[in-house]
Amino acid sequence: MATSFAFLWFSFFTLLSSTVSIAKITPGFPSSIIRPEKLSHTTKNQLYKQKYFTQILDHFNFNPQSYQTFQQRYLINDTFWGGAHKNAPIFVYMGNEGDVEWFTQNTGFMFETAPHFKALLIFIEHRFYGKSIPFGGNKDVAYSNSSTHGYLSSTQALADYATLIIDLKKNLSATDSPVVVFGGSYGGMLAAWFRLKYPHITIGALASSSPILHFENITSPYIFNSIITKNFRSESENCYKVIKGSWQQIEDKANQPGGLETLRKSFRICKNYISASSLESWLYTAYTYTAMTDYPTPSNFLSPLPAYPVKQMCKAIDNPTTGNDTFAKLYGVANIYYNYSGSATCFNLDDDSDPHGLGGWSWQACTEMIMPTGGNNKESMFPASQWSYDDRVTYCKLNFDVEPRRNWITTEFGGHDIYRVLKRFGSNIIFFNGLRDPWSGGGVLKNISNSIVAIVAKEGAHHVDLRFSTKEDPEWLKNVRKQEVNIIAKWISQYYHDLAHFSS
Repeated sequence: MATSFAFLWFSFFTLLSSTVSIAKITPGFPSSIIRPEKLSHTTKNQLYKQKYFTQILDHFNFNPQSYQTFQQRYLINDTFWGGAHKNAPIFVYMGNEGDVEWFTQNTGFMFETAPHFKALLIFIEHRFYGKSIPFGGNKDVAYSNSSTHGYLSSTQALADYATLIIDLKKNLSATDSPVVVFGGSYGGMLAAWFRLKYPHITIGALASSSPILHFENITSPYIFNSIITKNFRSESENCYKVIKGSWQQIEDKANQPGGLETLRKSFRICKNYISASSLESWLYTAYTYTAMTDYPTPSNFLSPLPAYPVKQMCKAIDNPTTGNDTFAKLYGVANIYYNYSGSATCFNLDDDSDPHGLGGWSWQACTEMIMPTGGNNKESMFPASQWSYDDRVTYCKLNFDVEPRRNWITTEFGGHDIYRVLKRFGSNIIFFNGLRDPWSGGGVLKNISNSIVAIVAKEGAHHVDLRFSTKEDPEWLKNVRKQEVNIIAKWISQYYHDLAHFSS
């Protein structure tokens, strides 16, 4: 069985790097080995029911095409809901850049807290992803050109969520039920922005691992890879040095007669395709996603992984049985990320499949989500490089004939001087960040006010707080979730107090 590798855009926001050397190791999304978290205690049919909402194409214009509609999917679980007659709360997940079922099945926190709050659970799929495709559900049409693709944006998505929530509450006769929104990663950004843009619809937001500050002139383009480097270096100095020196070794070997064949055999690459750049990108993807999902328990979110996978990768590099064979060491590393289940016989570097429908992110990253992450300083375990906006423009014009709106996100949602600005405007947002997550560098890491709070976990990884709990969870993770539950409980209690006061 060959394990595949899809050379898509780095779905969790990473895009082009600036120099030739680092562009060769721009990560792709390993989509073919992504499987939803295996749930031993339930099945997905017990988790939710699938429904559709007739959504308008364009919320911000009044020309004839704006009034076209499409079917937007959402998932619902009313098992624990206290009902509209009790004004029981509604918890809504803000869908990410992919199939909503995948994210739902990896967001156990909402399912596990619903009984406590007697909450209705809703997971809304983001337009242009999964089964929520405009233009008759035909992705080929929807993605065909900028005229159709142009309806894919964060602002349109937020308006979708607002429209759907209002209609759903009306149909359920639950207009007085408080809504709390949740999201992780890009979904966490949407949750925070939704609370700021639509405070009349939601009473609060849990924004997990949401890098709302990862934009130009706010966050350094070097911080993302610096955090990855710090993670590996903290486990072993030798591990760091081996990885840092390996890129030149791969280049040197590839340039030798028969060198690519040697690399292919060393890394068990399938015979259909190999190049130095694709191999480097494959390795960079493994390091990056492992750092993001460096969870304290075994996981299966991006790929089947053991607990503390960064530590396990460094153990593979430090394994004395591989001697001074760098490629043997890196093969051991790759096996942890791409073949922990042990089923792969070779690795396919030339597979562009996209089973989770993540490809739409490339459009968003070419229009509004300009998040610089490709810089590497001399201490980085990746080749030194600078991030270049011009490289992004070149790619986007070539592939979409569109030029990015470089500062649109910070114009629309803010970000500059956020601690000063949101202290006077905004309330009821939880920003969770784990410092082992590369995206934490663009997150909110300290309290902004009494009600816009930052929960920071030194050992935390990418939205680890939203995952299903396990018996092996460390105390710090249990405490994070308790904090979040207590804060949400205060929001809901205050809402009921205000509802009674203003109704009397």
